[in-house]
Amino acid sequence: MLNRLEDLLQPTEVAPEAAPPQSLIGFYWHFAKQVKGLVLILFATSFTVGLIDLALPFFLGRIVGMVDSTPREVFWPTHGRELLFILFVILVARPFVFFGHGLITNQVLTPGLTNLTRWQNHWHVVRQSWAFFQNDFAGRIASRVVQTGASLRETIVTSVDIVWRVLVYGASALFLLSAQSVILALPLAIWFVFFIALLRFFVPRMRDRSRANSDARSALTGRVVDSYTNILTVKLFARARDEDHFVRDAIDNHTKAFRAQQRLNTLFGLCLSCLNASLISGTGIVALNLWSRGALSAAMVATGLTLTWQVANLAWWISQSVTTIFEAVGAVQEGMRSVAVPRQMPDRPDAKKLHVTEGEIRFEHVTFGYGTTRGVLHDLNLTIRGGERIGLIGHSGAGKSTLVNLLLHFFDVESGRILIDGQDIAKVTQESLRARIAMVTQDTSLLHRSIRDNIRYGRLDASEAEIRAAAEQAHALDFIERLEDHQGRHGFEAQVGERGVKLSGGQRQRIAIARVILKNAPILILDEATSALDSEVEAAIQEQLGTLMQGRTVIAIAHRLSTIAQMDRLIVLDHGSIIEQGTHKELLAANGAYARAWKRQSGQFEAARSNKADAIFDLAEE
Repeated sequence: MLNRLEDLLQPTEVAPEAAPPQSLIGFYWHFAKQVKGLVLILFATSFTVGLIDLALPFFLGRIVGMVDSTPREVFWPTHGRELLFILFVILVARPFVFFGHGLITNQVLTPGLTNLTRWQNHWHVVRQSWAFFQNDFAGRIASRVVQTGASLRETIVTSVDIVWRVLVYGASALFLLSAQSVILALPLAIWFVFFIALLRFFVPRMRDRSRANSDARSALTGRVVDSYTNILTVKLFARARDEDHFVRDAIDNHTKAFRAQQRLNTLFGLCLSCLNASLISGTGIVALNLWSRGALSAAMVATGLTLTWQVANLAWWISQSVTTIFEAVGAVQEGMRSVAVPRQMPDRPDAKKLHVTEGEIRFEHVTFGYGTTRGVLHDLNLTIRGGERIGLIGHSGAGKSTLVNLLLHFFDVESGRILIDGQDIAKVTQESLRARIAMVTQDTSLLHRSIRDNIRYGRLDASEAEIRAAAEQAHALDFIERLEDHQGRHGFEAQVGERGVKLSGGQRQRIAIARVILKNAPILILDEATSALDSEVEAAIQEQLGTLMQGRTVIAIAHRLSTIAQMDRLIVLDHGSIIEQGTHKELLAANGAYARAWKRQSGQFEAARSNKADAIFDLAEE
């Protein structure tokens, strides 16, 4: 039965809708409406729980009245059936209703709604632009995605319980007491006025301080994750103590915010305790006074005192729940900063899939500068024929990587356009664009998964034989078969660690090349693809890359000119403009900037600088 009930909500089977709204109420409703049937069931069970709990003081009053007014010899014959009904409610109905409420809360909504929210949050965040992730800590984004799910669910479930307990219990208690005597209900009515005043004063402040606490906690998480992610740099520069200071500041800020929040909670608890004590004392004095004058039965004295005692306990539970709710609301508001963010650079509504036939790439009057006035690329025009292999050359900041990032549509051009086989890349889906482009970067980052999973990332439907063939072609098979991780997994099953830290730079590069070989895309980008390899392996890889480049459009970036000298055409960039282009022989014959750089790298360059172009290829800068 539990399994069938739990299957009512499968978090990852609910199709994500549009991005969540940026308003707090809209954000909650975005997720709550997807499980509104279950929330209605929760309302019903909470309502029933409230009614049964309300009946308990009434039952106690009835029993006191029976004992007070019925002779012992006829007590059971007179009240046996009513007592059996009370017993049934206490022994059977109440546990059954609580069990049903627990099933919906604990078995369905707690895991289901929590992970539905996390799943859909992740679904939206992972589709954000690359620039989105460059502007924040990855650890903080992940923390927000995970934390928001639990906090949103906690708010909804607890709020439902509070609403029904307050409405059912509070309103019914007032009605029952006032039905006996308006004076008897007066302490409770006054208590409600002061209780609402307390909430109006404390709740907004709790919300603000909870949000500040959540912000501080998120900042702390971001700093800790940043230190751990860059632990090698920390160790190499012996900066453990500096990282202590970096994290200590965040912990101190969080401690300050946490104390401010708890200080308010403590003060609220004190005020509520005094208010509850006044309620019980006031009700007791009024009830006993009415009883002493014969205006109230002993049964109603017992009922009234029990009711007010439960109201006081309920109020204390509500106060704790309100604290929990606003802690959760603060966490949700903080999480919305990463989740409820309009998608940067979404596909156009009419975007189509890219179809590559020849692989021709055209940059037409492209200008781009990351929003700066200085800019990076200036009215750049470049046509790369289908199947042509070009090399990009230029000093750091000349625009080589920017050109590649624009081709991958990580950023929108500020003016101009980029075409692949006549199709404007701004008008095609980004996934179809990047599926047709394979890239090997200098700083290779692998997924914290097995060797097999990392290579197969190039093409998920690849067979085992194809994976091994790609690894062999990338000269990676020998070291892969010798690998063993800390859990005893061997070869292709071995885990590579976060970002591939368990492998050397050359090993990571060969895995990345194997992944690209398996992807088999018509456009290939090589960004210092062999820079991390030793000379012997590089020579072998260059031969394989030569085979891989056949029939593909290739853009290669390299500081070592010898690695790209055999390209069909070389493009020399300086400050975002093309200053030279041609074959290796043509550029040497032109005796320009490329020729001077070649002579320098070949050891034939004179020591003196002759003009500004020399500085472009100053190897000390490279």
